[in-house]
Amino acid sequence: MSKNHFETQKGEPLYLQVKNEIYRRIQEGVWKPDTLIPAEQDLITEFNVSRTTIRQAINILVQDNLLEKKQGRGTVVRPQNLIGHLGKLKGFTEETRERGQVPKSKVLRSEYKDNLIFEQDILNVSEKESILLIERIRLANDIPIAIERSCWTKKIGEILKSYDLNQAHYYEVLEQHNIYLKRAKETIRAINATINEADSLGVRPGEALLEMTRISYGMDNRPIEYTKTKYRSDKYQYNIELKR
Repeated sequence: MSKNHFETQKGEPLYLQVKNEIYRRIQEGVWKPDTLIPAEQDLITEFNVSRTTIRQAINILVQDNLLEKKQGRGTVVRPQNLIGHLGKLKGFTEETRERGQVPKSKVLRSEYKDNLIFEQDILNVSEKESILLIERIRLANDIPIAIERSCWTKKIGEILKSYDLNQAHYYEVLEQHNIYLKRAKETIRAINATINEADSLGVRPGEALLEMTRISYGMDNRPIEYTKTKYRSDKYQYNIELKR
């Protein structure tokens, strides 16, 4: 991007303006994760600012974990965590796309079960009714982020099973069939990865994970989804906005 696209604004320190422009490029994917940003001298020339201004801007982004200085290499863009926002009902796919990353899934198993008494009770179905159990690994830019175990009522299950579950984005599929989520209840807690979970996520056994349990309700306030997702704590975080 040429310097003609960067225009200074009065009233804001120059180093913050440069920092904001670099941040914008990272967020929009102009500068990709794990790649070097332009050399310091190139940035000085492009932005037409002093070396001190460039270093101040970069140091802020390093402190914010958006950039990382590599000895002998330069400054690289750090892969960004996925961010979930409490209070907003979104799926993994939406969160991943909002971060400019590509969501993917790898199905571990998909089957109807009639002996999941706890899940049947949560979904408010009889013990004789089978529910669809789906387990899959969720990935962002081909990096495993979470293990997801979801249970669905039979009616919803029949819809989902008609799609390729490695490719399907559940909430989008449901909306295509005029099924909309009205609300959800979530519980979040810290857990430690088992040996199998660590192997699937590429972390060490015992490493901290963030477990999110969600019960989603349709427009008729009946439960249609019970999902337990275990996220890598180094790749995922929740943001909470509080007001008083």
